[in-house]
Amino acid sequence: METLVKGAVAAALRDGNGELVRLYVAACVERMAPLFMGLRAEAPGREADLDFYAESVRDLWYADRPLADASERVRLLERFPELQPNEEGITDVADTYAFFAVLSLRYALSAHGSGSADDAVACGHAALTAMGMLDRNLAGAGFLAEEQRLQSLSLSGDASGLWDASVTAGRERFRAVLGRLLR
Repeated sequence: METLVKGAVAAALRDGNGELVRLYVAACVERMAPLFMGLRAEAPGREADLDFYAESVRDLWYADRPLADASERVRLLERFPELQPNEEGITDVADTYAFFAVLSLRYALSAHGSGSADDAVACGHAALTAMGMLDRNLAGAGFLAEEQRLQSLSLSGDASGLWDASVTAGRERFRAVLGRLLR
């Protein structure tokens, strides 16, 4: 699979320890979380999914140790409608970004539990793909470059600054997608 994740980032993840992998995926998912949470907040019957997503994002930030129930969480997440095959594919703006948010969480949970650099790269790739799509649909947007910068920053090991930057970036993404929906 060709990946959008910069070679230096992928190499650092492969050469790094499990804690670096866990911090990287926690930050990626934190930036994607507002897309799922905001785009599915009013969806009937999704309250448990929203709670599960929010709890999983929170728990990913415990980067000092792998999630003991990561594989169970992956199994539960794979039941989400966003990850179910669909003959028509995904054509709706909200569905597209919710899909990428769920996909990034799926890979993040797997990477967090196993320390797999490949799953971490897949998580980053999902975030970068979504941001590339957003850039193509919004004139002058720089979400892809910002995601690449933040992915590199996540290798610094400074969780506090990374969390702040990720929360801010996630909110900006949600506002941009919401703006597309309101057109």
